[in-house]
Amino acid sequence: MSFATRPTAAVAPSNDLLRAAIEGLSLPQKALPCYLFYDARGSALFERITELPEYYPTRTETAILAARVGEIAAQTPPGSILVEFGSGSSRKTEILIDALPTLAAYVPIDVSRSALDEACARLASRFPALRIIPTEGDFTQPLILPQGLAKRPRLGFFPGSTIGNFGHDDACALLRGMALSLGTGARLLIGADLQKDLARLIPAYNDSAGVTAEFNLNLLARLNREIGANFDLERFGHAALFNAVEGRIEIYLVSLAAQTVDVGGRRFDFAKGERIHTENSYKYTIAQFGDLASRAGWAARHVWTDAENLFSLFELALAH
Repeated sequence: MSFATRPTAAVAPSNDLLRAAIEGLSLPQKALPCYLFYDARGSALFERITELPEYYPTRTETAILAARVGEIAAQTPPGSILVEFGSGSSRKTEILIDALPTLAAYVPIDVSRSALDEACARLASRFPALRIIPTEGDFTQPLILPQGLAKRPRLGFFPGSTIGNFGHDDACALLRGMALSLGTGARLLIGADLQKDLARLIPAYNDSAGVTAEFNLNLLARLNREIGANFDLERFGHAALFNAVEGRIEIYLVSLAAQTVDVGGRRFDFAKGERIHTENSYKYTIAQFGDLASRAGWAARHVWTDAENLFSLFELALAH
């Protein structure tokens, strides 16, 4: 998973959370939407994941960005707006902001209020002259910029390979939506994880310290906390599998025994070994991701990778 990050919907009120859980667990292949990962506890666990030795995406993308930020800044007009989709901790964003001292504003969008608050406080301290406009909510929905900013040059930022959490058609639709939100003349920096040997890939989603498993299981803990479900976390395990046909990592919670769980007054039976699907993370070749961006109306102006070709950072521009 790219985990990152926060693919759909704002933090749900309890009734919406209950509805999402019941709908997902009623499917033939039980599933829970991955945006449920990102309560305060889940966001903190994700930050721990990004620091794990097995989890290469964060440090690799950060190194690429640091090496290329001068080229990116040279193409960014003074007075631009930086819009980050699924901003999280905004750690990578600091590299961009530091290289773009004439930014008119930074607009971070995220489903986690706590992540936004912490990131904005840190950035305001480091960059006191920067106008920061935090936006809590669903970055798949159209963005309306404040009056006075809408006509400024716009640079979108979507790091972390969160695009990999979406199926190809949904990813294309998301990129089209970003094009509409950012508008004519905009550019988009976007991270895409690359195909690689499974010996390197699988441990990134099943680390030896068990942090990823804890992150996955926190989804059930959140349902217990917020809507009174009674999942026994000791009777569920974490699984990360590679689907070679689809070219993606698939993340599951696995029932370790036959059991019945109550969720909002609804009873759900689980067979031993039955899975709850929680996330996908698609892996691309450079050509595949370029084709996807093209379908969505973007053209790849630059593609940067690391020396091992583990990860890619694309600079896209609207093709029309």
